[in-house]
Amino acid sequence: MQDYHEIVGDILIDEDTLKNRITELGAQISHDYRGHDLHLVCILRGGVVFLADLMRTITIPHTLDFMAISSYGVGTRKSTGQIRITMDLITAIQDRDVLLVEDIIDSGYTLKATLELLKARHPKSLHVCVLLDKAERREVEVPLRYCGFVIPDKYIFGYGLDVDEYYRNLPFIATLAPDHYKPPE
Repeated sequence: MQDYHEIVGDILIDEDTLKNRITELGAQISHDYRGHDLHLVCILRGGVVFLADLMRTITIPHTLDFMAISSYGVGTRKSTGQIRITMDLITAIQDRDVLLVEDIIDSGYTLKATLELLKARHPKSLHVCVLLDKAERREVEVPLRYCGFVIPDKYIFGYGLDVDEYYRNLPFIATLAPDHYKPPE
């Protein structure tokens, strides 16, 4: 595996910009959910870095749970269109105020299917907080209550987002260098 310096194209969102925006999101969520039974649901694996930083900026009591949903295969950079739940919630969400925390939305298919699954469990409310929105790639409409950044349609990695499962640990979000980019198959 190559050192990340060899595959970075451009730094799209630097560490300080990420921290500042996540602090703003946490303040807004804290304000909006004051007095509510807030339950954060994080989609693994990409969303875990965002969740860890976001939950430390939320000043009201909250609980959390995790789901793992797959629509991408290792080595592919395009959704297969098939949604697979590989790890389900362990906490019941009926009558809870649920905030789904996700790293990125592009076509919207995975997030839409996840929301439909969660709605069937009868939460009191269900909203989405996404760090990155590739709005120009949207194929299905998904309501986003909180959004960190709208980004261009480029392959990105870092801050939870991977390149074939590597580089999630980077404290910034970068584009792949053109000579390392493989178009979606």
